[in-house]
Amino acid sequence: MSCWMPGCPALSMCRGLAALPITCLERAKDLKTRLGILLHKPELGHKSGSSSKLQLGSRRRDSSQEVLEWRESFDQLLKSKSGVNAFHTFLKTEFSEENLDFWLACEDFKKTRSKTKLASKANRIFEEFVQSEAPREVNIDHETREITRKNLSGATSACFNEAQAKTRTLMEKDSYPRFLKSASYQDMSRQAASRGTSKRSHT
Repeated sequence: MSCWMPGCPALSMCRGLAALPITCLERAKDLKTRLGILLHKPELGHKSGSSSKLQLGSRRRDSSQEVLEWRESFDQLLKSKSGVNAFHTFLKTEFSEENLDFWLACEDFKKTRSKTKLASKANRIFEEFVQSEAPREVNIDHETREITRKNLSGATSACFNEAQAKTRTLMEKDSYPRFLKSASYQDMSRQAASRGTSKRSHT
């Protein structure tokens, strides 16, 4: 832009810029360049959001595979935290969740190292699940109940082994097949299978 008229604002601006040291002008250009780069960069939040979406997608694919593995064996179901949760929800509909709760309590009991805690936990589990007319009595035979009662006198991490095994067998032979045939699991497995098919079609 040029101007020959006296007092022209553009002429004053040009003279003012010319009077500035070269280093100031260079710094101004550098600052302008940096601002331009920042303005054209994608937002950091957007980038991390994309990353989190990818991670979530990965978890979904893993869980889909896991759901399909539950039908391979009862062990596969019990190894999966989400599988145990789904099975527990199903057992509630049959009013038999105490069997799984007892099995889980026994698994936790085996990890106890303190002898004092071992004895108190053993009595609590026995009173809640094993003794006759317990609040959440599990379905085991009289002989197993009495063996477990005797084991309490010298409580070890193995004192519930027989009762736990009987309860596990009952769930595996009785509740587990019904769980696999249930509408809830059928729906979950269909969704998992369709996600797996969709994944393969995109690779």
